[in-house]
Amino acid sequence: MSPRRSGEGHVRMPDAEFEELLARAAEEGAKRALADVGLDGKEAALDIRDLRALLDAIRFVRRTAVQSAVHLITTGVILALLAGIAIKLKIFGSAP
Repeated sequence: MSPRRSGEGHVRMPDAEFEELLARAAEEGAKRALADVGLDGKEAALDIRDLRALLDAIRFVRRTAVQSAVHLITTGVILALLAGIAIKLKIFGSAP
């Protein structure tokens, strides 16, 4: 059944035909959006996988950098405490 006009200028069509029209429009819109950002063609899936891998690597580096900074600060604080204890207990000899 093809679309037909109702009395007020509206177009009526069967639900199945309307859903097919929406699906085609969505697919074309998605293809156009991907083409606009340069992610179209045969290599598009590979490009998206590469971008995801790059984002995972960036997140890993960020997490590792934060962990390294925390480790460095913790080590510095512990060394400072040990140096203070050593000076307080005069482990390295008496001061002149």
